[in-house]
Amino acid sequence: MSNKKIMLAEDDITMVSLLKTLLKMEGFEVIAVHADANIPEEVKKEKPIVLLLDFHLGAQNGLDILDELRGQSETRDIRVIMSSGASVKEECMNRGANGFLLKPYMPDDLINLLKQTISA
Repeated sequence: MSNKKIMLAEDDITMVSLLKTLLKMEGFEVIAVHADANIPEEVKKEKPIVLLLDFHLGAQNGLDILDELRGQSETRDIRVIMSSGASVKEECMNRGANGFLLKPYMPDDLINLLKQTISA
């Protein structure tokens, strides 16, 4: 698989740093976008294989971003794993997420879900 680019849309700077380190160790290219960025535009530009999207992203709502991604032909098929400290898995999955992680999660849980999502 040539595209091993993961995009992080996460507002916790410490979390971004930890995820970057972990994912790079696993052989992924990692791009972190600012919490206030236009995420769908960044996805179009960078074309990641997976977007790791925080449910509560600063002033933005992860579900609104997911809806926008799913509503555009260029981004409709992007694989999205959402994460949150709240139990919102069902809502995220019903809106079109490919996976969900409840924070705090173990690094192995993320890597396993990423591999599962990429191979699906």
